[in-house]
Amino acid sequence: MIQIRLQNTKSRRKEVFEPIDPANVRMYLCGPTVYDRAHIGNARPVVVFDVLFRLLRHVYGADHVTYVRNLTDVDDKINAKAAATGRPIREITDETIAWYHQDMAALGALSPTHEPRATDYIGEMILMIEELITSGHAYAAQGHVLFDVRSFPEYGRLSGRSVDDMIAGARVEVAPYKRDPMDFVLWKPSEAGVPGWDSPWGHGRPGWHIECSAMSHALLGAAFDIHAGGIDLQFPHHENEIAQSSCAHPGCGFARVWMHNEMLQVEGKKMSKSLGNFFTVRDLLDQGIPGEVIRMVYLGTHYGKPMDWTTDKAKAAEATLRKWRGLVAGVAPARAPAPAVVAALADDLNTAGAIAALHELAAQGDLAGLRASAALLGLLEDAMGGWAEVPEVDLSDLTARLADLRQAAMASKDFSAVDALKSALMGAGVEVRMSKAGVELLPGPEFDPARLEALK
Repeated sequence: MIQIRLQNTKSRRKEVFEPIDPANVRMYLCGPTVYDRAHIGNARPVVVFDVLFRLLRHVYGADHVTYVRNLTDVDDKINAKAAATGRPIREITDETIAWYHQDMAALGALSPTHEPRATDYIGEMILMIEELITSGHAYAAQGHVLFDVRSFPEYGRLSGRSVDDMIAGARVEVAPYKRDPMDFVLWKPSEAGVPGWDSPWGHGRPGWHIECSAMSHALLGAAFDIHAGGIDLQFPHHENEIAQSSCAHPGCGFARVWMHNEMLQVEGKKMSKSLGNFFTVRDLLDQGIPGEVIRMVYLGTHYGKPMDWTTDKAKAAEATLRKWRGLVAGVAPARAPAPAVVAALADDLNTAGAIAALHELAAQGDLAGLRASAALLGLLEDAMGGWAEVPEVDLSDLTARLADLRQAAMASKDFSAVDALKSALMGAGVEVRMSKAGVELLPGPEFDPARLEALK
């Protein structure tokens, strides 16, 4: 069997991946808080770990991999948007989830096995909180329930910091009901007009961190193989997940492998609305950048390194994909992806190395292998290719006109009319080929039939 090696954030080393149960490989990815469009930074973990999902399915079988990606639909940002717009919370979250599904599908991401909504697991969260109180790892105070960070000696192992260092270097909420500044909220009261559920501690709602622990336990069990997310979630979200899950289910170990993708920049700068370089996935799609091109740009950088989104990278990715799609048109994929591509992905998702291997397949003329191997990265699939199709158009009249002008110019030695028509055709995205055999006009990748109207 193919040996997969993954960088484990918790151990800080690359490890051979050995699933708890090869017949049911289990992975959890922290999903979006559904109050607005996903920006291009939000999409990076979706694309990255979609490739891991594909790799695991290839190695262990599609029926032997369970992938959970949650939806946070109870959150103060959602409440604030509802208050500002006067719209019902459920209407906002349903709309945002539909947008998210559309945008991630446009990037070629497969649907996860399960996509739980936090509001469907409130009962499981309450049960877990009760277990933490009973075992002495949490306490109730003034309608809140808080996790006692000092009760879990391993707190900070994932991020590599001690609790005292965290207090000294981070802004933490100071509240009179906290025993320790680092204690975090598991449950909090809900005021009028804010979603809430009845609980042993009063009418309220869960804190952010408890939802992932409850949902992963319900769908994957107390111990599972891989927990993934952006590096921005490492602390405090993932650190808190480990603490509450380990204490609620002692000895089980929670997630064995932790994987984090690095942050995204735009043209070398941090993405920011104030800098005017903040883009949602929908913004790029509406600008005419195909989802497959966006995906290709993401995969050109290893997930463990910061990624820089640039216009030049998008143009290069589009040119490559157009070339490859032209090569594999009508070609059936090979029965299996090329070993070099699989080996690159098995080496801690080396997507850049896998793309280099795709270039080699194209250069060697192994088009069946190129198509099968690209599919392992979610590229060159039929459902993603509509953007690259060149419309059929009758250019016979223009071909004949250019041929006549060329013949006249060869006699008069005045090629100005030929050059003018050729320039106009090229401006419309038409490739012009002239040889001793005659004139040939071919619509190119940038073909715009509207620009031909002026030539008629």
